[in-house]
Amino acid sequence: MKKDINATIAAMSAQDKVDLLTGSGLWRTASLPQHGIRDIVMTDGTYGVRYSTAQIDGDEKWSMDDFISVITQTADQTKGDDADGKGGSEALFSTSKPATCFPNGSTLACSWDTELVYQMGQALGRECQHMGVGILLGPGINIRRTPLAGRGYEYYAEDPVVSGDIAAALINGLQSEGVGASLKHFAANNSEYRRTEMDSIIEERALREIYLSGFQRAIEKSNPWTVMSSYNRLNGVQTSQNAFLLCQVLRDEWGYDGLVMSDWYGIKDRPASLLAGNDLAMPETARDKKTLREAIESGALKLATVDAACARMLTLLDKVQKNQRPGTQADFPAHHALSQRLAAESIVLLKNDDALLPLTPEKVRRIAVLGKPAQEPVIQGSGCATTVPYLLDRPLDEIFDVAGADFSVAYATGAPDDMTPDTQALEEALALARTADVAVIFASTVVGEDGENGDRKDLNILPAHEHLIREVATVQPNVVVVLANSDAVVMPWLPHCKALLETFFAGQGMGRAVAEILFGRRNPCGKLTVTVPNTLEETPAWLYYPGENLRHYYGEGLFVGYRYYDKRQLKPLFPFGFGLSYTQFDYSNLRLSSSRVSEGDRLVVKLDVTNRGSMAGKEIVQLYVSAPQGDLVREPQALKAFAKVALEPGETRCVSLDIRVAELACWHPGLADWVVMPGGYQLRVGRSSRDIVLMADVAVESVPRYVALRDDNSLQQLIAQPAAFERVIKLVAAQSPLPEACIKEKLTALAPDMFCGLFIALTEFLGIEIEREALNAVLADEPY
Repeated sequence: MKKDINATIAAMSAQDKVDLLTGSGLWRTASLPQHGIRDIVMTDGTYGVRYSTAQIDGDEKWSMDDFISVITQTADQTKGDDADGKGGSEALFSTSKPATCFPNGSTLACSWDTELVYQMGQALGRECQHMGVGILLGPGINIRRTPLAGRGYEYYAEDPVVSGDIAAALINGLQSEGVGASLKHFAANNSEYRRTEMDSIIEERALREIYLSGFQRAIEKSNPWTVMSSYNRLNGVQTSQNAFLLCQVLRDEWGYDGLVMSDWYGIKDRPASLLAGNDLAMPETARDKKTLREAIESGALKLATVDAACARMLTLLDKVQKNQRPGTQADFPAHHALSQRLAAESIVLLKNDDALLPLTPEKVRRIAVLGKPAQEPVIQGSGCATTVPYLLDRPLDEIFDVAGADFSVAYATGAPDDMTPDTQALEEALALARTADVAVIFASTVVGEDGENGDRKDLNILPAHEHLIREVATVQPNVVVVLANSDAVVMPWLPHCKALLETFFAGQGMGRAVAEILFGRRNPCGKLTVTVPNTLEETPAWLYYPGENLRHYYGEGLFVGYRYYDKRQLKPLFPFGFGLSYTQFDYSNLRLSSSRVSEGDRLVVKLDVTNRGSMAGKEIVQLYVSAPQGDLVREPQALKAFAKVALEPGETRCVSLDIRVAELACWHPGLADWVVMPGGYQLRVGRSSRDIVLMADVAVESVPRYVALRDDNSLQQLIAQPAAFERVIKLVAAQSPLPEACIKEKLTALAPDMFCGLFIALTEFLGIEIEREALNAVLADEPY
């Protein structure tokens, strides 16, 4: 294979190579029949296959208007009039083929279920094979740093461990079906505000521990066939031409050998991007092709660099084409059932006062269903990932179906206009709620505000929906709210409901999943992967968002999401990892594979989990680790592993959590390397980040590593490095009549009060005649 690729590259002209490394149209790679090279198709998205027949199969020339129609598409433009795969065909994106609209990232990750996400990846792969798609442009795993971010609904979590593991599961499932993934957006594209202009300014430790860590984890566990660079600048350099990011980190440190492609129109300097490691420019532009050819022909780009990119491109094409399965027929009804299951596993029960849910005939008989989203469900975000659903479960229909003859169900819109209360509709809803035993209100955020090239304006739900909740609560004490939203929202209305189901954007199966949870056919088991704030102003990034003068400082550093709330000892509205169940789980019998480990070891943490309730359920067990105090600031705790366990009533099962000790490392800016600090670490096992149930200590042994000292460091810093301290004592002894032991005693006694640097301490306070160069050489253990 390698020989064939090298021979093909050798036979190619400069123009051939330019064509190969540039897209053809919007969604295809180049075809070079003279070299036996066929094109492949790639398309969005992360949670559904968006195949535009006009843009992919059409003969007419595409335009910028076609691209704009993709990124500005809103979720309501793909709503079907019928739940049979025909609905939505008259929408703006009318030529998109119907496909399964699975739960969006913000919902999916709340399942914490890597095995189920793997199945979703397989289903996406089969639908890609059905449509002839070779690369699916996802998943996206940018950290959800601020809930205002327009594309937060596509991403998984505020934490890199959850993000990386969920992404790896989806990628492995997708690629097992012979379809390549494109892990995106690399990197630090954490909001949509002026996204192609903004410069994300992030100190290296936070960059590596938070914003790159999830990518590294996903790549190690799944090896995606492609990685997509992002639109933004990172620390002054466009990410699509950032050699630190694409060469040093991605290829040299992580060993990634796949293809890197640009985001669409994300390249600003094509020769610079290729030199930095961005192999494929998407989509096709005459400007990029012209500048790349000129750079090749002038010698500004070395042929070895160009040929390496061509080799990666040919390797990808060969991999995709060898795995093509013409004639594949996707089982869309089975995939719909999977979407229902995924939604049910991901929906989070945030509140359930007086055990109002599940609804049973013993507790309630008359149910008022209110709110427009019960009829017109909000199932996905807007932009390039938006999918035309093959089927669509409307919550109201599913509630009628599941309720059957055991309940009396009636419906009123209550708020037909999203922005303005409708007096007559509200009165009808109130009349219905007044005579019911319970009111189930469907509410959402603004449809279309989430998406590309813009962020949310606030964290509120729709004003008319909030007004409906408050008004219904005045006549009905038993209020259940079913919420649909891209990311966290503020909830000043929370005291006015007894129960709250958070669905985020749960895809085409959301309606059935909600109905089954409401009536207890399914036990809710989702848990939050973001922290829900009390107010927008308390969120970690608030003081630095959205930036100014085209620079966005990530001033909170490491303290993103729960790390910030823990460090400041703030109580959020709902903590990271939180979610209720209809049953209760007990944790017990925590044990470790060893109480003392080294940095090359693995540590296995085991515990018993028991279902103490009367209903079968699933629990998500979370392992957090608290590092010892040291020179570097650390978060109070960080998630390191998780597991989901299913238990029948009364059943006890052993849960095992396995981590590498190397994963306890932090990035040391002074050493420019990952360092496992020696000392005592506390292992914390809990139901959420704020509900820690069991704890144990483990001693970690590692070779101490020290930052190089200079003559202006303090005596205390010197004493903390025993080898360097001994060398300095010998240097001083060579100039002093005092014995080494006496010198050591004097320096140790002087250290606590000596604020001046070493050179001044030695020359002025001890009266030693030494040169700065000699002191610095001894500190560096170099000859002088």
